[in-house]
Amino acid sequence: MKAALSLLLILLAITPSSFAEEDQRQKLDFPEMMQQHLLANMRDHLAAIHEIQAFMAMAEYDKAAEAAEQRLGMSSLDNHGAAHMAQMMPKEMQEIGTGMHKAASQFAVTVVDAGTTGDLKPALGALSKVTQQCVACHSAYRLY
Repeated sequence: MKAALSLLLILLAITPSSFAEEDQRQKLDFPEMMQQHLLANMRDHLAAIHEIQAFMAMAEYDKAAEAAEQRLGMSSLDNHGAAHMAQMMPKEMQEIGTGMHKAASQFAVTVVDAGTTGDLKPALGALSKVTQQCVACHSAYRLY
């Protein structure tokens, strides 16, 4: 019930009517090069989520776990230049990002378990926690 309520609140926050209103998200003042780096990271995150879903659809849970950990999880921080990027981020944005990376690492463990148990519900719930962090960040911050 709590998860359904959280999902409903997220959906209400991004309804089409909100697009007509003034953008209330905090604008980030990053140098152009860092903006482009951040955008490239986010595009890679989205591509990784797509790849994870495709692996899950093919019941290749170990590959889904590897993609999650290497591209989104705590193991991905060096590849994305997280330490350098975090210096420019508001503290709350850093916390959301860390939450996403931790959730992705937890998902990687959970999706491997799905291969053993055959029960995808925990893995899908764990993946939802990853994307919940994406929604939280994109709802609070903007570059342009």
